[in-house]
Amino acid sequence: MEVGLFFGSFNPLHIGHMAIAQYMVEFTDLEQVWFVVSPQNPFKEKSSLLDQHHRLMMVRIATEDHPQFQASDIELNLSQPSYTIDTLTYLKEKYPTHDFALIMGLDNLNSFHKWKNYEHILEEHELYVYPRPESKDCALVSHPKVHLTQAPLMDVSASFIRKSIADKKDISYFLPPKVCQYMDEMNFYK
Repeated sequence: MEVGLFFGSFNPLHIGHMAIAQYMVEFTDLEQVWFVVSPQNPFKEKSSLLDQHHRLMMVRIATEDHPQFQASDIELNLSQPSYTIDTLTYLKEKYPTHDFALIMGLDNLNSFHKWKNYEHILEEHELYVYPRPESKDCALVSHPKVHLTQAPLMDVSASFIRKSIADKKDISYFLPPKVCQYMDEMNFYK
């Protein structure tokens, strides 16, 4: 089984995430996409995150009707801050018949050399990279394990969603409907 791991804080998950995941299962060799909810990105401030169980719930709600998508809480049970190499090692042990690839934006590929044990990740795993606004190609785009995709450019961000909600804007078309309903019921980001 070829599984693409889409790591993120998903604070909140939005249509950009869903469109990228759909692209990956339809236009690449990936058979499934697992949305790996990260408790703490080492490059981000933890204080800005919605509680992890709410972020996981939003991912579960968004993916429940899509058999090729799965919400993963794997990083919520590992030591923090979470590092991709540790998660990959754990997943390879737990699912020895799966081949895990990473799904990331070009902006993340540009800073990939800062990741813990990035060379080892590149030796063992494929990287499927989607375009990001204003991101430039870097040296790693020519690496044999890096696959630049032609996914549509998605200029939607979770920070835009959060700010828009705080400003009392209607952003319902930027979120999966069930996620929008859950966020509204819980009064998130208001």
